[in-house]
Amino acid sequence: MNRPKLSHPERRKPQPCGLRRRRTCISGFLLSSSTRLQSCRLKIPIACAMLIATALFRPAPVAAAPKPSLDFTELYASPLELLTSRDGSLLYVLCEGTGDVRVLNVATGRTLRTIPVGHNPRGISFSPDGRRLYVTNSWDDTLSVIDTQTSQVVATWNAGWEPSSVAEDPAGQTLFVADRIGNNVTVLNAATGAVEGTLEAGRGASYMAAAGRRLYVTHVYPNPGPYRTPPHSEITVIDPATAQVTDRIPLHSIAGAFHIAISRDGRLGVVAELHPKNLIPLAHVEHGWVFVDTLTVFGADVGRPVEIPLDEIDRYYAMPFGVAIAPDKSRIYVTNAGSDCVTVIDTRRLLAYIRAHRRPFAEDLSASAHYVIARIPVGKNPRGLVLSRQGAWLCVANRLDDTISVISTHTLEVTRTFHLAGPTHVTALRRGEQTFYSAQYSFQGQFGCSNCHIDSTFDGLQWNLEPSGFGRNIVDNRLIESLRGTEPFKWNGMNPSISVECGPRTEMFFWRSQNYDERTLSDLVLYIRSLPERPVRWLAADGQLTPAQQRGQAVFQRTIDHLGQPIPEQNRCSYCHSGPKGTIQKSFDVGTKSSTDSSGLFDTPQLTSIALTAPYLHDGRAQTLEEIWTLYNPHDQHGRTSDLTKDELNDLIQYLRTR
Repeated sequence: MNRPKLSHPERRKPQPCGLRRRRTCISGFLLSSSTRLQSCRLKIPIACAMLIATALFRPAPVAAAPKPSLDFTELYASPLELLTSRDGSLLYVLCEGTGDVRVLNVATGRTLRTIPVGHNPRGISFSPDGRRLYVTNSWDDTLSVIDTQTSQVVATWNAGWEPSSVAEDPAGQTLFVADRIGNNVTVLNAATGAVEGTLEAGRGASYMAAAGRRLYVTHVYPNPGPYRTPPHSEITVIDPATAQVTDRIPLHSIAGAFHIAISRDGRLGVVAELHPKNLIPLAHVEHGWVFVDTLTVFGADVGRPVEIPLDEIDRYYAMPFGVAIAPDKSRIYVTNAGSDCVTVIDTRRLLAYIRAHRRPFAEDLSASAHYVIARIPVGKNPRGLVLSRQGAWLCVANRLDDTISVISTHTLEVTRTFHLAGPTHVTALRRGEQTFYSAQYSFQGQFGCSNCHIDSTFDGLQWNLEPSGFGRNIVDNRLIESLRGTEPFKWNGMNPSISVECGPRTEMFFWRSQNYDERTLSDLVLYIRSLPERPVRWLAADGQLTPAQQRGQAVFQRTIDHLGQPIPEQNRCSYCHSGPKGTIQKSFDVGTKSSTDSSGLFDTPQLTSIALTAPYLHDGRAQTLEEIWTLYNPHDQHGRTSDLTKDELNDLIQYLRTR
């Protein structure tokens, strides 16, 4: 969808203002994906800020975060992305779990060097001349600059909010960083790291591919749109020479777009994506599918963008993530992160099928048989992949078993498996994470927990779950970080624990298939309960509340309204949203029951990371925090707010973002 000009304060682009340090302790367990433990009581520096109604902060200088010493006997590597050196002799492996880049000998798989970077590194790329390697550290909000000759980090720069990928323009003058929380692309000077501007991208901007005079950016959450309409995403196209957005290629009905690849001649582009069917009851698990696993192909070789399915009639290939195009464009390779395999597509057959079918066929499960030529089993949760320069072999990063699969593109078989240094045993926490990211438990392998909770977060969608009734009780998907102390679960508060939420209920209404045994469920619950809150980025450099946030706190805590009338206890913000996580853990009627709701009682949601999780209310009808009180609180049941001015609402919102 075209990005509209937005006037609400909470929709404006965040601007960097400073740092805050937060401690996170998870009993010594390691977390990977969007959460990772470096050491108990880990200090995480956070670049944070926001253009707010009355104040604009200036960036404070950021020093490189002190890096804990790494003990490979305790931490899983969790390889996420791969690159090869220009001569093809070296394989660079970005390890999310241990926070480093490992340099492997391609011929032997032996680790030659290990380069520590920041916390939760997510993206990696070379400079055009190959002399520098860039790594985005998503929880540090920094960019590590590595000299490839010395294998040393030579600079650490600020890089927006939750930087997820990076690319440099062909001239080597400008860096572009996709910021997942900022929903934009930060433009940096490639020589100094100075911020030169920001470009508005899709919500959850995360992955990039450069091709000549074009830079393509995808995003993992759907763009804001009207309530109960199909999700909509885009490929943001940037001219790196001018640092301007030149196009936005629409991705209709797409709610998660991941890796994108462009052919060497620039005529063929491919993006891996999710096409959810969230507007109809989830009863269709065994009658169709909940997600269509698709690619969108575009470019001069295709004409208009075309969405193509990867699934088969009785088998699904969940969570397409990484994508690569052969040097001669003969094949397209896709990692299916939830199905532990690589899908191989014959490009010639695909283009012929597209030309023969004028109508959309993304939901035709018979289509993939015409162009998919192989499904290659690899390790657990395959993510990034890289082809050799001549296309003779393909390497795949298996994130949840710490291996690299080497595939012969001639035989389409795994010929070697490189094991990265790390624990040889699998902990209960690691088993729980493997279950969370696997689609093997659902009927015909359709989807897993991570389909709706991308990178262990949320998806920005609303669903009609079958237990609630067909076409009734629409629910907004909630964030699953820092869930301890927020029970009960579901918007109606019916599930008292994570074990109930993820056990019988999930097996009956979601998987329609294999049941968890006792250990599998226990491990899964352990993983979910261990997910920490991500860094808070809306505080000033000293970690204190700003004047606007202090005024908002006063509104949040007030007991008397502007007319001098006492506010009933149960209608005070600070009563329902009390405690360290902002929930009293009870249900209330706040006047938001709709014609499709069976009850007007709704569980009080925690305020943890509330700034990130739009839309709002139990069914996601409020696009912004402001709409909760300006559109959906006419009788002051959801807090006494009718007497507040626009500025006071803005201040309240600024305070809520710090929770």
